[in-house]
Amino acid sequence: MADIRIGTKGEEKRLVTNENAISFLGNDGAGVLSTPHMIGLMEWTCRNTVKPLLAEGYDTVGTHVNVAHLGAAPIGMSVTFTAEVIAVNEKRVTFRVEACDEKQKIGEGTHERAIIHVARFAARMAEKLGKS
Repeated sequence: MADIRIGTKGEEKRLVTNENAISFLGNDGAGVLSTPHMIGLMEWTCRNTVKPLLAEGYDTVGTHVNVAHLGAAPIGMSVTFTAEVIAVNEKRVTFRVEACDEKQKIGEGTHERAIIHVARFAARMAEKLGKS
């Protein structure tokens, strides 16, 4: 199904913009990368790290997140997201994740993803919705 090895690494970079920053502080200078976006980009980095290693028709879905948001990355700053496979257990892959802006580490933790067969997963979701 997959040849995912411990130590496999991936990286993604994103610019902090109004679209992924918090906006509720009421001061334009206080806009920073939001925690949900940081976590989502960590997940995206993990997915993209192993996706090329999966057989045709397979992908991954997130199953567990354990992340600390350590610092703020302001609008206009670039953030680098890294993922490293630290465990593979049948259909579960665990990653060490980090997010660093241009000055410091802003997030770290672990993330687990399950390997799924996309068509079977979609059929189960249709059944759950009563559309089978």
